[in-house]
Amino acid sequence: MKFVDEYRKKDLILSVAENLRAISRKEIILMEVCGGHTMAIHRFGLASLLPSNIRLISGPGCPVCVSSQLFIDKAMAYSKIPGTIITTYGDLIRVPGSSTSLEKERAAGSDIRIVYSALESLEIARGNPEKNVIFLGIGFETTAPATAATIIKAKKEKISNFFVLSAHKVMPPVMKALVEEGVKINGFIAPGHVTAITGTSIYNDLASVYGLGVVVSGFEPADLMQAVLMLAIQMESGTPKVEIQYQRVVHYKGNIIAQQLLDEVFVHSDDSWRGLGMIPDSGLKIRENFSSFDAEKQFTVNVPESVEPKGCICGQILRGIKTPEDCTLFAKKCSPSHPVGACMVSAEGTCATYYKYRS
Repeated sequence: MKFVDEYRKKDLILSVAENLRAISRKEIILMEVCGGHTMAIHRFGLASLLPSNIRLISGPGCPVCVSSQLFIDKAMAYSKIPGTIITTYGDLIRVPGSSTSLEKERAAGSDIRIVYSALESLEIARGNPEKNVIFLGIGFETTAPATAATIIKAKKEKISNFFVLSAHKVMPPVMKALVEEGVKINGFIAPGHVTAITGTSIYNDLASVYGLGVVVSGFEPADLMQAVLMLAIQMESGTPKVEIQYQRVVHYKGNIIAQQLLDEVFVHSDDSWRGLGMIPDSGLKIRENFSSFDAEKQFTVNVPESVEPKGCICGQILRGIKTPEDCTLFAKKCSPSHPVGACMVSAEGTCATYYKYRS
């Protein structure tokens, strides 16, 4: 990509919309499972350009949003251990837990620091040898390799006061879980950055077993409109398959080095998703030979039973069966400055996106 403007040309985007109206007749529901896609779709008003027979719904594509309430509560319990520094990406600090948040715990005196990478957390551990530094590892296959590389570096440098509380997740199991649950979906707009790491083979079952189209898309309006067109062509011809729209970044094999890092440090495990519960093999836990860096194995904390925010339907929104406008709290009691649920916190959250671009 040379210039962003190339992918935001009005004439180009409107021509794709015209092609869609010309070829698309079937009623189809497409789910984007990337928070970046959700944000772009609403920022550029793309849904308004689609024919009435095509509907876009948002899925569990925001890593902050899908992190379970238990994970948030556990992170706050760790923050209260004397001599502990919690490091986290910025969005996570404002997610409400059962009774408080990391932001409030920091105001109360806990040492909680916002970082931009796992490596920055390792640097904090190196500079504070008398304290234990726990990095809150969240995100999908996109961010997990960086966490893996940091753990490998910590082991190589024998840094013994760095730990990770992993809530890293992988995308294909949750996509299958939504279909098996009965959420009506005809095709997926697949996440570009995740697939740049994994390659496209992770979606093969969705096409061959479940009969769903999958198109990996970029993040500009022309990208997303072309992805919808490609899926519509699949639906009209009755040939669901896995395709790459985002060819300037994504290769069918993915990033082999990043995949090797993931395999070296992490093992797939059952994990809990907000609104979806426990999904088999959907999480990434730290392997036994790196267990000295696993916060859950090195520290014991008592975490009260987690409680979801009253009236919040974030879980249903993440499953694509409700929209923010169905929530009685939306834009009233719940706003980006006073979020009730996780979907209103992150810029990639569906509620935050609706609030910014549609409310």
